[in-house]
Amino acid sequence: MSRKEDKIKDEDKKVKDQVEEAMNDAIDEVEGNDNNSSDPLEMEEDELTEEELLKEEVQKEKDKFLRLFAEFENYKRRTSKERLELFKTANQEVMTAMLPILDDFDRALAELKKSGDENLLVGINLIHNKLKETLKAKGLERIEVEQGSDFDSEVHEAITQVPAPSDDLKGKIVDVVEPGYKLGERIIRYPKVVTGK
Repeated sequence: MSRKEDKIKDEDKKVKDQVEEAMNDAIDEVEGNDNNSSDPLEMEEDELTEEELLKEEVQKEKDKFLRLFAEFENYKRRTSKERLELFKTANQEVMTAMLPILDDFDRALAELKKSGDENLLVGINLIHNKLKETLKAKGLERIEVEQGSDFDSEVHEAITQVPAPSDDLKGKIVDVVEPGYKLGERIIRYPKVVTGK
C-alpha cells in the first residue's frame, strides 16, 4: 500500500508543480504586458480588432438566422397553401365519378318532361336539385356554355365541326353535347361542344 500512496503523492506533486509553473508564467506575462504596454493606442487597436471580429461573427450569425427564419416562413406558407389545395380537391375522384350520374339525371328529367306525368316530374326534380346543391356545396360548379359563345380551346373540348347554320355562328359554339364541371378553380371535365365552320 505504501508504494501506491507514494505514487499518488508523486503524481500530486507533479500536478502541483505544473500548476505553479503555469501560474508563474501567467503572472510573468501580465507583468511583461504591463511593462510593454507603454502605448495605450496600440493596446486599444488590438482590442478594437478583436471587438470588430466579434461583431462580424455576430452579424454573420444574425444573417444566417434571418435566412433560416425566412426559409422556414416560406416553407410554412408553401405547405399551408398545398394543404388548402389538397382539401379543396381531395374529393375530386368522387366528384368525377358522380358526373355521369348527374348527366343521367338530366337526361331522365328531359324524358319525364316529354311524358307529361307532373307528380313524378316534381319528385325527381326535387331529388335532382338536392343532389346538385349538395355537390355545389362541396365545390362542384357547372361551366356555363351557351350556343353562340366564342370557342376557347383552354376551356372547351371540340368533338366535331359542322357547317354553321348561320354566318354569325362561324367559329363559335353551335351545340353543347356534354356539360363541363370545375371543382374549385380546377376543371375536372371540359365541356364537349360542336363548333361551326
